[in-house]
Amino acid sequence: MSDVIVFDLYGVIARTQSPEAVRRIESLAGRSGPAFWDAYWSCRPAYDAGQESTAYWTNVAAALGTEFPDVPALIEADLDSWTDVDDRMVDLVGELADEGRTLGLLSNIIGDLVPRIEERHGSWLARFDALTYSCRIGVAKPDPRAYRICAERLGVDPADVVFFDDTERNVLAAREVGMRAEVFTGPDQVRALVS
Repeated sequence: MSDVIVFDLYGVIARTQSPEAVRRIESLAGRSGPAFWDAYWSCRPAYDAGQESTAYWTNVAAALGTEFPDVPALIEADLDSWTDVDDRMVDLVGELADEGRTLGLLSNIIGDLVPRIEERHGSWLARFDALTYSCRIGVAKPDPRAYRICAERLGVDPADVVFFDDTERNVLAAREVGMRAEVFTGPDQVRALVS
């Protein structure tokens, strides 16, 4: 039985952007397609590590050689696109907490999104022993420091942790620091691996 379990947030407990949310962001940006999303994601590491929202969108626009007509609306649409959760995983978090497991969250998340997530989902987030957000520690996965900080906040060695993330590079980086790490496929996988 694994007593210390750490989850990524997006793509594991929280859902990634819906097609409707993607279309809304594209409409507000006045840009769409691979070039837009390449710029969106290539500028994201600094944003996840604490960069301010307006600066992020300025960088995305610069990467595209354009300006966005309504940056505040883009910020709002982007934040809203990251707030839905998978109720099956929320239930699993509750089950694991009720069993007395030590639970951690290690998420690449932007600063403006943290209060929104905590306001909407505070009841189940409170079941975690430590919430480690990239924007608050100044580093994002797959930087090895993010995993070490998470383990420290849980009061354990990285080797004591089972970590689930939907991104392979983040899983490989967790393994490099000594965590047992798996690419997340669903709640049944988690139950099988931590029982």
